[in-house]
Amino acid sequence: MSIRPTGRLEQTPGGHDLVLTRTYRAPIDDVWASITESERTARWFGPWEGDAGPGRTVRVKLSFEEGQPWSEYTVEICDPPRRLALRAVDEHGSWHLEVTLTERDGQTDLAFVHHLISIEQVPEIGPGWDYYLDALGASRNGTRHPEFDDYYPALREHYVHLAGRYS
Repeated sequence: MSIRPTGRLEQTPGGHDLVLTRTYRAPIDDVWASITESERTARWFGPWEGDAGPGRTVRVKLSFEEGQPWSEYTVEICDPPRRLALRAVDEHGSWHLEVTLTERDGQTDLAFVHHLISIEQVPEIGPGWDYYLDALGASRNGTRHPEFDDYYPALREHYVHLAGRYS
């Protein structure tokens, strides 16, 4: 697997979005299952528990973070199999995340968006999202889970440069 930074910043009326994309040779329903079914999210991010649905809160075990903490995410939008939006606030900040899936010609495009409060977060979180999306790909392909140390701090400079363009 080639490790490279893939995030880009987009200016929005409310601030900035960090956007990362991936393409999978799979039907949209299969990719949707990879990001919504607890058994499958456990392979690349962490399992979740609770009664999922718009306006409800689920607990997610961050299996690949130090100490494997649990975090609460509120489901803002769940429009199977196309769009999922979640929000969490914890000691590390505010996380307003959105995934959109689009299928075409036997492939599914995934657009991951972290709606940012501040672009100052980008050098720290950008490499992490590259890591997690590569872990999603590895879980789907049955290949080795990546190592976070290969992403951070190696990809940080890319995100420093991105954030610098907007400060």
